[in-house]
Amino acid sequence: MIPLKSEKDLRMIKQSAEILAKVMRQLERTISEGVLTREIDALAEKLVLAQNALPAFKGYKGFPATVCTSVNEEIVHGIPSERRLKEGDILGLDLGVNYNGYFSDAAVTLPIGRVPVRVKKLVEVARKALSEGIKEARPGNHLLDISAAIQRCVESNGFSVVRQFVGHGIGLNLHEEPEIPNFGQPHHGPLLEKGMVLAIEPMVNMGGWEAEILDNGWTAVTRDRMPSAHFEHTIAITEKGPEILTA
Repeated sequence: MIPLKSEKDLRMIKQSAEILAKVMRQLERTISEGVLTREIDALAEKLVLAQNALPAFKGYKGFPATVCTSVNEEIVHGIPSERRLKEGDILGLDLGVNYNGYFSDAAVTLPIGRVPVRVKKLVEVARKALSEGIKEARPGNHLLDISAAIQRCVESNGFSVVRQFVGHGIGLNLHEEPEIPNFGQPHHGPLLEKGMVLAIEPMVNMGGWEAEILDNGWTAVTRDRMPSAHFEHTIAITEKGPEILTA
């Protein structure tokens, strides 16, 4: 059963999401060639705390940082480090906020300077896949309508969707039911209803969909070491359709 949120819960989740969106915009303005990923993490924590909120990821199941910084072939859960961004990289930023016990989650992939044409297309398609998935998040549709729309967008452009990691419900906890795969058959899965809050997050690989976890126990990379892009929004399902809370 997918939990429904009360009007009060929705108001508080929106406040969490507004904080997250503001912090993400501030972070994006600082991303450039030569920046260390640990510097991004330090700034992210400072900005979240300045909003009287808490980083949702730091300490979650032992994760050591505020923000995930996933570079090039890293799909998700990249750990900030002394790695210095260089021109031609792509950086996936994934951040969660806990505001008075209400959670939001968002991710974006950013090119660093000029990137190869195919890599630029990868990022564009991943962004579009998120948009296509969100369009299906409306009352009366099925959960896997979201998944199928993402898969259709990605595969029609010659890329692949990651199978091992999924989107999720969110709000009163960082991860709630349901899991939202980025592939699947339309018209399957539970019916979507007003009051559901979801974190939809396509992860798109340039090569094959297979992933593996590095020795740090967190960072997922493409098995073929080709680039990957990741986008995510927290959305609420309303009578009129999806409302992007982290826009």
